[in-house]
Amino acid sequence: MILNVSGRTDIVAFYSEWFINRYREGFVDVRNPFNNKLVSRINFDDVDMIVFCTKNPLPIIPYLKEIDKPILFQVTLTGYDKDIEPNVIDKTKIIEGIKEVSNIIGKDNVNVRYDPIFISDKYNRDYHVKALKKLCNLLDGYISKVIISFIDDYKNVRKNYKDIGFRDFVEDDYRTIGTEFSKIAKEKNIVIHTCFEKRTLEEYGLKRDDCVSHTLAFKITGKTGFKTWKARGEGNCKCVEMVDIGVYNTCKHFCRYCYANFDEKKVIENMKKHNPNSSLLIGELEKDDVIKVRK
Repeated sequence: MILNVSGRTDIVAFYSEWFINRYREGFVDVRNPFNNKLVSRINFDDVDMIVFCTKNPLPIIPYLKEIDKPILFQVTLTGYDKDIEPNVIDKTKIIEGIKEVSNIIGKDNVNVRYDPIFISDKYNRDYHVKALKKLCNLLDGYISKVIISFIDDYKNVRKNYKDIGFRDFVEDDYRTIGTEFSKIAKEKNIVIHTCFEKRTLEEYGLKRDDCVSHTLAFKITGKTGFKTWKARGEGNCKCVEMVDIGVYNTCKHFCRYCYANFDEKKVIENMKKHNPNSSLLIGELEKDDVIKVRK
């Protein structure tokens, strides 16, 4: 089993104490987002790898050496300002955090996600080229891969359209991003690839791969036989199946493009229900909950 920590919220940034408490106790409980009374119990003995997805790796760093499972970090690091990512910490601190994580688990186990990319008057294609080049210069020698994707039409994106101000991509956007990002990849000897995108930009020199491919899962865990992640739907994504232990509407970053948050009031309410000593990320187990061990 591969644990996703987490695509539904930023557990590392806001709930690292809770996660390490669960790890020490040996299990974590997760409510089914579609059936509130059904709880999956995951024993860490059944976990083959942990994938940490975060915008701020700093809170988990003191605990990393305590975790004896294979780890993959995917750190989202963009060039956007506070108008788009209002509660993301200073990017220079994130960069220092990435370096520290890389020194602990190795650069091949640390990926940067420069996503989602959108085009606006402020954040035009040249802006993205300069931003990515700067990030890669600052992280030279600490990462081996950058994953990119393009903005999707999520509920929260539509709600924040005026703040984001993005326009539709035209071919010149794809051409500039593809060719210039490809140059950066060659200069820094890193892989830059798209994942789960209709436009892979392979024609402009970028790679097409999966965020957590079967090949990568084997490289990190030494195991095969992982299923393909059907939760992503049919299409270009061939990532291995992962079990997400997060909860929607619990991330206080409030990024304008986020797919996992769509009600900021609900986020605040949920965070008040968080107990770092609970087996659940939000709230407590109830008498009528049905707990099933997930293998």
